[in-house]
Amino acid sequence: MVLQHSDRMDSLFSPQTSWVSGPIIVGAGPSGLAVAASLREQGVPFTMLERADCIASLWQKRTYDRLKLHLPKQFCELPRMAFPAHYPEYPTRRQFIDYLEDYAAAFDINPLFGHTVLSARYDETSGLWRVRASSSAGAEMEYIGSWLVVATGENAESVVPDIPGIDGFGGEVVHVADYKSGEAYRGKRVLVVGCGNSGMEVSLDLCDHGARPAMVVRDAVHVLPREVLGKSTFELAVLLMAWLPLWLVDKILVLLAWLVLGNLAKLGIRRPATGPLELKNTTGRTPVLDYGALARIRSGEITVVPGVARFGKGFAELADGRVIALDAVVLATGYRSNVPQWLQGNDFFNKDGYPKTAFPNGWKGESGLYAVGFTRRGLSGASADAMRAAKDLARVWKEATKPTKKSTACHRRCISVIF
Repeated sequence: MVLQHSDRMDSLFSPQTSWVSGPIIVGAGPSGLAVAASLREQGVPFTMLERADCIASLWQKRTYDRLKLHLPKQFCELPRMAFPAHYPEYPTRRQFIDYLEDYAAAFDINPLFGHTVLSARYDETSGLWRVRASSSAGAEMEYIGSWLVVATGENAESVVPDIPGIDGFGGEVVHVADYKSGEAYRGKRVLVVGCGNSGMEVSLDLCDHGARPAMVVRDAVHVLPREVLGKSTFELAVLLMAWLPLWLVDKILVLLAWLVLGNLAKLGIRRPATGPLELKNTTGRTPVLDYGALARIRSGEITVVPGVARFGKGFAELADGRVIALDAVVLATGYRSNVPQWLQGNDFFNKDGYPKTAFPNGWKGESGLYAVGFTRRGLSGASADAMRAAKDLARVWKEATKPTKKSTACHRRCISVIF
């Protein structure tokens, strides 16, 4: 046993410190699972930290019952494992969760659950990443390794807007992350704030359960049919993009939407001047894929209203001066990345928690930093990043662990100092 060691090594390792021989992966959602599976196949060890008590906590704990994948299943598969053949083209929420759990089991992915990352920073002196995490039991650990994979994704935290008067509304106010079914709102007047895919689908769900929803449409939004002549609109766009420039594909999609859905301006829904694909690429705003909500808007079962100026006791005053009585509010106002809250001393991510370098080159930073799941291109984008990151990590890990006389001697000295 070595009784004395340097102050530098003493500060680096402690009883609450764990050395990770491979990458440290933060997040056990689809992005983290995808990179972990790709690493596992290449024999690279890893440690995965997850703050929840399950994989894919967004899907398991913060999604509504009727949710289905908005895109055909072939565009939502993770690397090296297809969906079961008997799954429908648009798998349900439960089917997707089952797929992810089977995926984790197939690749022997066992995250450390209940581990909330408090901070992660690169130590220039040691050339290592230091990741502090708090466990659900209250203990604090530090994980140290040469590589860090940020896989917390684009939807880590709910976005709750500060609307004047909402604290004094008096009725139920929930974010869509806590909404499960319209059954609890039967017969009630509900304002859905937000008109993205979640806002449209929640409004439709409320209708199906006998509620009286009004949906806030404040900004211009692209609404596309989910299918055209039995063909997925997304699949059609992918096919067209292989042969045509983006601007032309956008024009074709808008024309098809007009032919199938009609003039939505009459319903209070304005289209942006920028095409749907260009808008997605530049701002991350996803077009809404309709499969029933527009019909309910036309029938009057869903009322479209402008932005909210303020809330009062049991009512909302709209931007146009109208006042509507309400029993409940559902905030379909989206999610955001939480990376700026815990990743320290690094300028790879911008203030909004996205890589500054655009897709497809935003998956790798400096000093062993990798990012997976920030492409604004859904599960297919996350899978693409995961495969790139895992391939590069396997290369650098094998180089770093290649045995040499010098590295073996250094390893023995480090082991004797640590223990």
